[in-house]
Amino acid sequence: MNDIYILGIESSCDETSVSIVKNGYDEIATVILSQIDIHKNFGGVVPEIASRNHVQNITIVIEECLTKAHMTMKEIDAIAVTYGPGLIGSLLVGLEAAKTLSFVYKKPLVPVHHILGHIYANNLVKPLKFPLISLVISGGHTELVFMQDHLKFQKLGATLDDAVGECYDKVARVMNIPYPGGPIVDQYAHEGKPNYKLPIPLDDGSFNFSFSGLKSAVINLVHNEQQRGNEINKKNLAASFQNVVIETLTHKTMQALEKYHVKNLIVAGGVAANKGIREKFTLLCEKSGIDLSFPEMKYCTDNAAMIAAVGYYLFRAGKTSNLELNSKSTSDLK
Repeated sequence: MNDIYILGIESSCDETSVSIVKNGYDEIATVILSQIDIHKNFGGVVPEIASRNHVQNITIVIEECLTKAHMTMKEIDAIAVTYGPGLIGSLLVGLEAAKTLSFVYKKPLVPVHHILGHIYANNLVKPLKFPLISLVISGGHTELVFMQDHLKFQKLGATLDDAVGECYDKVARVMNIPYPGGPIVDQYAHEGKPNYKLPIPLDDGSFNFSFSGLKSAVINLVHNEQQRGNEINKKNLAASFQNVVIETLTHKTMQALEKYHVKNLIVAGGVAANKGIREKFTLLCEKSGIDLSFPEMKYCTDNAAMIAAVGYYLFRAGKTSNLELNSKSTSDLK
């Protein structure tokens, strides 16, 4: 079979990224232009500013990726693009760029669900083994997904409110930790002691998640201590908060593995870079004989390589779209 080259475009939030991947696993070239330094000034991503920066940079990033790969559009077999979920303005920029390339160069257009992209980031590290369960944890998502084979998936559970990464950022903000606060909370958690009492959220036996109550508990704790004139130990609070998050994620995930008799686990998404989460899952999976896979750090956050990776399988399955394809700010994985 001839090699298949997929050009992927990702612009669902504040990273403008383009990648070329061969056969679903061989990354040829990837360019990521992050806007973190811009949004730091606002304490979080500002959608209008994010979309404007995508407009300014998308053509530059496409050209840079092709140059880096020493390829032309004639050598590309199909164009994969994130259509949702995400910030609608940001998504539209990437989608319109993909549709333009598809029209001008007569290339098939492959729509990719962002969460599926995160799952397939692991395929860039080692081939996916089925059946598997994937825990996708990021700033916008917390989902457990069961997969019997490529593109055959069943959502087991999802967050009912805040995503885990969103919760990290909000907790960091109340602790006066600058954006993006998640990595710093993780660092503090390794240096502190978990001596603040916080509730275990949605401990109901389901595979759904809820982090708004935990976030509110941290906010209330900080405010109450401040009113009493007590100083919060940030490292101890970070350790207490992260312990609850890890317990919640690992407990529900390990239960799902047991219920569905699955021995392969993927943890993906931006929060998969969290050191504490990686350590606990590694320990539990070693004890249980589970084959655990994390994406490399560069594939944890939003990137087009993961979009091109899953785009390969969608393209081979004939799951392409016409130029009427539109973006969706919310979209279930189905």
